[in-house]
Amino acid sequence: MTVHVDVMNIMSKLKSAEQSFAVATVVRTVSVTAAKAGAKGIIMPDGSIVAGWIGGGCARAAVLKAARQALADGQPRLVSILPEELMADQGVGQGEERDGTTFFANGCPSKGTMDIFVEPVLPRPALVILGASPVALALAALGRQFGYHVELAAPRGDLTTAPDCDRLTDGFAIEPPEQGRRYVVISTQGRGDHPAMEAALALEADYYGFVGSRRKFAALRARLPADGPAGDRLDHVKAPAGIDIGAIAPDEIALSILAEIVAVRRGRQRAAAAQAKD
Repeated sequence: MTVHVDVMNIMSKLKSAEQSFAVATVVRTVSVTAAKAGAKGIIMPDGSIVAGWIGGGCARAAVLKAARQALADGQPRLVSILPEELMADQGVGQGEERDGTTFFANGCPSKGTMDIFVEPVLPRPALVILGASPVALALAALGRQFGYHVELAAPRGDLTTAPDCDRLTDGFAIEPPEQGRRYVVISTQGRGDHPAMEAALALEADYYGFVGSRRKFAALRARLPADGPAGDRLDHVKAPAGIDIGAIAPDEIALSILAEIVAVRRGRQRAAAAQAKD
């Protein structure tokens, strides 16, 4: 019981700190195994097990591989570790996936079987919005509905209503969460375009979007330095932001931007998952 409580406490602390980790839970055992059903372990992205117990070397390599893949694509895994003769009886090979279960051979003398569920726990992706325009406010509310950690940055004097966000910053001095993916949208629409763009480009992000025309962005870009990290990131700013769905109203434009962010986010996850399998 004490070990279980310790695992729960550490999980709570890691989630509060917005850190990535995976939870491995033994859900079934057959014959002699080091860990029994209900045993849990917390696995960090570097492969270290910081709490709990999931068995010895017979299980560790398979579980760590599944944890790495789960953290890469955000999808849970069910791992079955069983003796080679049972694998042969079922007609499955090492590392083969069937019906949602990935099989690995247990080479230990105990010849036991363990089924382990590996679940990733990822920090909420950060959606940083600069500006107090109607599009910015609509995007903030929509982003929260989709589970993003939303920070809206704008001079308080520009706000005509209280925004729906996790964090409100007065001005453009942004301090986003350190963990997780980050997506940045500039939606000042004429009120502080230049300082907002400078603040946005100072951040490392997977997506930069500018709400405005290509001509307006080109004029703004001409005023910004072309060298350094900010200059390199200028080449990655999507202007105008969003997928072309013929959007006109602010909430429609917000929808097109969030759809584009989702496409970028899921595309990176698929690429990371494919790399983890190699």
